[in-house]
Amino acid sequence: MSFAHMHANTYANICMNLPNIEIAAIFDENEERAQKMSEKFNADYYLDQEIFLKQDMDAVIICSENIKHKEMVLNAAKAKKHILCEKPISTNVADAEEMIETCRAHDVILQIAFPVRFSSPIQRLKAMIDKGEVGDIIACRTTNRGHNPGSWFVDNELSGGGAVLDHTVHMVDIMRWILNKEVVEVHANVDSYFHDIPSDDAGLLTLEFENGVIASHDASWSKFKEYPTWGDITIEVIGTKKTVKIDALKEHLRFYTDGPKSLKNLFFGNNMNLGLIHDFITCVEKGNTPSITGYDGLKAMEIALKAYESNRDKKAIRL
Repeated sequence: MSFAHMHANTYANICMNLPNIEIAAIFDENEERAQKMSEKFNADYYLDQEIFLKQDMDAVIICSENIKHKEMVLNAAKAKKHILCEKPISTNVADAEEMIETCRAHDVILQIAFPVRFSSPIQRLKAMIDKGEVGDIIACRTTNRGHNPGSWFVDNELSGGGAVLDHTVHMVDIMRWILNKEVVEVHANVDSYFHDIPSDDAGLLTLEFENGVIASHDASWSKFKEYPTWGDITIEVIGTKKTVKIDALKEHLRFYTDGPKSLKNLFFGNNMNLGLIHDFITCVEKGNTPSITGYDGLKAMEIALKAYESNRDKKAIRL
């Protein structure tokens, strides 16, 4: 449902290469884009959600502008379609709560697209923590810094926020997952430092979790277009037994060539997006509870929104 988000192409390509999956249909409000994707993925396209949702399909993947997630989730849930929704789940807590409740009422899966959980290095870190190898965790430090995607992403009316919303939810989700604790305080500085755009392109967050763990998160669209990869995903966990540093994109070759982008990083690690799609499909097939729930999406988004509130009010915000 919609190819507005660039991840839609990635997810669709994965579905095309899975033996037990068929792309039944495509919905997009942009007819030119819908027609192009219809030809690429050999599926009929529809410009009307109601007609689209009457087609024979088990589930939908929603990759629209953030502000449209709510409408599409509600419509899909009422049509009894299981749902994988691109992050952030929505642009405010009330909408997210309504989305979660509607999916529960219609007995459909609502999974949020946090593929970083399926990164092999991140999963190894989770296993180490669960086994007690890191000891008691004292602090975390995370980053998620990438390119400015432009387009509707920098329009707050459509996105709900800039880089802080776009690049905070992933690593807040990872920290909630590995700590199994909630954030109780957020302090943030947010602004547009790298681009002349109406939304924010960077923010530095300090978080306190309910068990006393202190964490920082550096979120930005600070990577220039010639940077050898789209960005970074890192986490450092400081424990009483050891400190562990993870770079989810470190598994790469350095490739030099002629041209304006003379250096490229060729990633050879596991495909975290494939892990996400496979997990969702397994949940649909077996009727499992998704590993990443709508509530996970809500809590990650809430922290990003509290960062904006903290920056606006120039104070720490308690949850």
